Amino acid sequence: MQPIKILIVDDHLHGRQLLHAILRPFGHCDLAENGMDAVVLVEDALRHNAHYDLILLDIMMPEMNGQAALHAIRAAERDLGMAGNKEAVIFMVTGVSSTPAVIEAFFKGYCTDYLTKPITRQILLDKLQEYRLIAPDMES
Repeated sequence: MQPIKILIVDDHLHGRQLLHAILRPFGHCDLAENGMDAVVLVEDALRHNAHYDLILLDIMMPEMNGQAALHAIRAAERDLGMAGNKEAVIFMVTGVSSTPAVIEAFFKGYCTDYLTKPITRQILLDKLQEYRLIAPDMES
């Protein structure tokens, strides 16, 4: 499989570093510390026909939270014809597991999956395989 393009969005440095350490063997990782920066990176990537394959979004962040960023990212994808099977796989990666937050992410923001912290390497690799971002034999 081809390397994937990944965006990791978390306001905590340790969270970004942990996800980066797990994911870097599978492709190029960009990092952002808030939703506003993430939206800028996604819009720029879409304009340059270099979209992200995978985006991991924390919910609780300054500037723009993950839910708002999710809505803005999906809107940008729709505006540029990337909806449907062309859109990024977006995992909400968060400590917020309340029912309203989950409903918002899935049914209003159209996230792909919702992972509650702490995230283990195995959970993340299983999800990457489930969404066909990595092959089953790619557990570097």
